[in-house]
Amino acid sequence: MTQLRIKELLGRANLILDKGFHFLPGFVMVKSSEMEAILDRIDASIPEDIKEAESILRRREEMQIEAQQRAERIIMDARNEAEKILSESELLNQVQREAEKIKEQVISECQELREKTIEEAKQIKIQAEDEAHRTKQGAENYAEQILNNIEGDLTQLHQIVKNGQLYLEKLKTSGNEASVYSQPQDQYTESNYPSANYPV
Repeated sequence: MTQLRIKELLGRANLILDKGFHFLPGFVMVKSSEMEAILDRIDASIPEDIKEAESILRRREEMQIEAQQRAERIIMDARNEAEKILSESELLNQVQREAEKIKEQVISECQELREKTIEEAKQIKIQAEDEAHRTKQGAENYAEQILNNIEGDLTQLHQIVKNGQLYLEKLKTSGNEASVYSQPQDQYTESNYPSANYPV
């Protein structure tokens, strides 16, 4: 979805360049507000995957905190229960051993859950960063290709203008007005002008 959004925004940027005023070879005059708006929207679209990863990491941290709190409650309940039993029973040693066993089991489970959560969060973050990097690289390559195509078209147009100027200059120096109408006209037909061929 992010790639499609960026592609759409780049298409709009390309349209703005096409409608701009071409006043010198390699230069196009466009409205800065329109171009800045498009660039801001492209910039806002790129880091969506990173935001999603951060949200997942925050959720993982919340789950870890909840697990720790649950473990603490279990330990506290076990401790309270043990104290109650100790106050009412003669099996002091047995109760203490059972309480320690429960405590160690809970701590072990919490540690495993914590390590698993951290590892999963790292993997999600790495995948999100890789996807964001690929998306950004694709957008940059796409923009570069568009600019290269525009540059080629402008260069070709510039050459056509120079050829026309040289041709008119030769006509002026020759002084033969009849030759103006005898020269072939198909060299300035529509087919000699470049057409925009930008990737979609």
